[in-house]
Amino acid sequence: MARAASGAVPDRGGRVPRDPHGRLSRAQGHPVRLWLYLRSALFIGQMYLVMAVMALAWLPVVLTRPDGASRAIRSYCRYVRWSARAICGLASEVRGPVPQGEVLIASKHQSFFDIILLCSVLPAPKFIMKKELLRTPIVGWYATRIGCVPVDRGRKGRAVAQMIEGVNAGRGTRPGQLVIYPQGTRTAPGADLPYKTGAAILYEQLSEPCVPVATNVGVFWPRSGLRRSPGLGVVEFLEPIAPGLDREAFIEELRDRIETRSDALMAEAGWTAPLPPPARDPAP
Repeated sequence: MARAASGAVPDRGGRVPRDPHGRLSRAQGHPVRLWLYLRSALFIGQMYLVMAVMALAWLPVVLTRPDGASRAIRSYCRYVRWSARAICGLASEVRGPVPQGEVLIASKHQSFFDIILLCSVLPAPKFIMKKELLRTPIVGWYATRIGCVPVDRGRKGRAVAQMIEGVNAGRGTRPGQLVIYPQGTRTAPGADLPYKTGAAILYEQLSEPCVPVATNVGVFWPRSGLRRSPGLGVVEFLEPIAPGLDREAFIEELRDRIETRSDALMAEAGWTAPLPPPARDPAP
């Protein structure tokens, strides 16, 4: 069979095979992979450069308007979505009704891109975040301005109480959409990490609906590494969970909704779970 110039074997329709991430197959050799990583590096570099420029440009608005920081972040995140598509071919879409007013949002977290998508549409987001991020230039200062709640994850016995105190302190002065990541960290597609009690405690304490959020962005923008692959990254707001469930029932319902829909979104993107390793025969 004739081969493409890159070395890949075309299918019957003459198309060169691609993997679920939208990349060309490995048989095409290093030039294609190199181009993917060069585009990714260009995108990442300009993303942080524009962050610094926009942070300074928006400073007068941030310092003079109560919603200035939220507006600045939303503007920046919309730019990142546009540049991801223009440079990397990574389009993005937000599905479902966008929550308004004071509400608890429990989101699947696969990479920085799901934060970008949430902040590009939510009117007044504030995140439960690890305390160390406050020391990050620009990000830490803006996070403080929008009312994010820092938590010291190293002090597990104190972390939940600290979170509740921070949430209660900000509800009167900075109303908005409180976002928590129930697994506590970024998770790779297919990773099975437990859902922690923090989201359930907030759900119980606030006595308000919780909006689950599913995503597939980790397929194209992984939690670590340089690669940014072409495709369609999606964040989807799901049907709210009404208040009144006990903690165990809430976590079970939350996990079922988020994981089921996230798996569907990843399958829509062409991702399939890796097969488990074959079982070894017992030694004789």
